[in-house]
Amino acid sequence: MKCSCRLATLLLAASLGPGAAMAQETKLQRYEIVGDAIPKPLTERPGDAVRGRAIVVNRQVGLCLLCHAGPFPEERLQGDIAPDLTGAGARWTPGQLRLRVVDASKLNPATIMPPYYRVEDLTRVAAAFRGKPILTEEQVEDVVAFLTNSREAK
Repeated sequence: MKCSCRLATLLLAASLGPGAAMAQETKLQRYEIVGDAIPKPLTERPGDAVRGRAIVVNRQVGLCLLCHAGPFPEERLQGDIAPDLTGAGARWTPGQLRLRVVDASKLNPATIMPPYYRVEDLTRVAAAFRGKPILTEEQVEDVVAFLTNSREAK
């Protein structure tokens, strides 16, 4: 599927309806960015790769396939404006993946990827979602576990 950055941004904004935010209003876990990574997990319990895959392909939660393609042969209409997720674990460390999921704008201020675990300095956020991250810290770790395990080259 070919899709422009503007269209992807509009689709993402339209998709973030009431079913999109599974996260409950909560105080965010503190984390430290070291270089281009968040080396320490946000939770004490390791992420679950099976749950992480489910989040990535879920078009009401992660919305990852709006921009990314990956090793999901059963999923139609995968994006092509962001890096393919196939082999992500071979290209990036878990800490680098974590920072990209938490807040990719720390690496690229012009990115269109939404911050999945940030609540401050956001614009055009519906009142029902203000103060709530898109993903919980557990969900972030699940996605990182899935991406870390994706080691096959495309």
